[in-house]
Amino acid sequence: MLYIRGAKKGYDAWNQPGWSYAELLPYFKRAEDNERGESKYHGAGGPLAVSESRSKNPMTAAFVEAAIEAGYAANDDFNGEEQDGFGYYQLTQRNGRRWSTAVAYLHPAEPRPNLKVETNLQVHRVLVENGRAVGVVGRKFGEEVEIRAEREVILSAGAYNTPQLLQLSGIGPGWLLNALNIPVVLDQPQVGQNLQDHTHVFLVFAHDEPISLLSAGSPENVRLFMEEGRGPLTSNIPESGGYVRTREDTYGPDTQFHCAPVMFKDGGLGIPDAHAISFSSGYLFPESRGMVTLGSEDPTAKPRIQHNYFAEPGDLDAAVESFKVNLEISRQKALSQFTTTAVGGPEGESDAELREHIRRNTQTLYHAAGTAAIGSVVDTDLKVIGVDGLRVVDASVIPTVFCNPNAPIIAIAEKAADLIKGVTPLPAAEL
Repeated sequence: MLYIRGAKKGYDAWNQPGWSYAELLPYFKRAEDNERGESKYHGAGGPLAVSESRSKNPMTAAFVEAAIEAGYAANDDFNGEEQDGFGYYQLTQRNGRRWSTAVAYLHPAEPRPNLKVETNLQVHRVLVENGRAVGVVGRKFGEEVEIRAEREVILSAGAYNTPQLLQLSGIGPGWLLNALNIPVVLDQPQVGQNLQDHTHVFLVFAHDEPISLLSAGSPENVRLFMEEGRGPLTSNIPESGGYVRTREDTYGPDTQFHCAPVMFKDGGLGIPDAHAISFSSGYLFPESRGMVTLGSEDPTAKPRIQHNYFAEPGDLDAAVESFKVNLEISRQKALSQFTTTAVGGPEGESDAELREHIRRNTQTLYHAAGTAAIGSVVDTDLKVIGVDGLRVVDASVIPTVFCNPNAPIIAIAEKAADLIKGVTPLPAAEL
């Protein structure tokens, strides 16, 4: 639910015509219905509700105060003129409830006669005839289903499943397809390459204050949510955070922080067993690259995902510097009542000890992207290079990921809608 666009220069560094920050900003604004109203950087009246947090737990407020005590700036709009500093994240919510892209775009379109949503259907491959995508084939309840396309096929299966589907369709590294006896439609070695993700490492502190999300289900909090749309049941979990520059050779702040009013264990899969605060640091410009490849010609099998976190030594160095900032914030007076008992922290604070701690405790931020990137797999119209009638619109087209990708993917899809319709793109913003 975080609504974050990322550093302006990050888009410009893609060096892809039509995809600079100035050219994408009108699409960010067109999508938005920001409760702050329309401004130079924000839109109003769009399908995507963007709102302030209605939880604002005292712990996440204390984290922002501690960061300011540590000498960092306050920032009330990470999507405005500057991203540096600490504050609350704006959220894709309305009245304290998640406002997903399904709610924003799909549900209002349900009555349209030219829309049909199929459930319980898994697509197995794109049909390509004479170099052109003409439909898809899949299975539903054991029966083969073929859907033909008169104009084009658009894949929106995400950073993992889009390259998997392309490879199953014969579009991918020829050596791999030959090894799996998949007929090669297009030998494209970049399909599935360039996989990127963000990692982060938490500091967790237990305490005796009964204000964490463990108490969110109390009768009073349920009443607050149901009647007023506020309180801890509206929490997106990482309510506050911020951005810091630990080096000057990046396109913007290179470290992001998330603060959650709960014991965040095992990537969110663990069960909290005490009231706690958790805050993490993560480097935004990783150089390490992974890949998504087929592990089997069976379309129901999972793809092989290899992220290669910290394959580039500089990424681990950057993670250490980011973690040091987190430690610095944790020692500030504003957080003292919530940081009484460290849970699973580093054994020491030398660079070697921090490296070891980060290697043991790194978690994904679920920001996978880049596996069918603009400029290598798709062109600037998001059309697959070398195959007619096939387009990709999802996180896989992002050349480099440098922020929470939800808002950028929505803006990419807004622009893709114009490209698909063949209308003139919105004029670039004057910045």
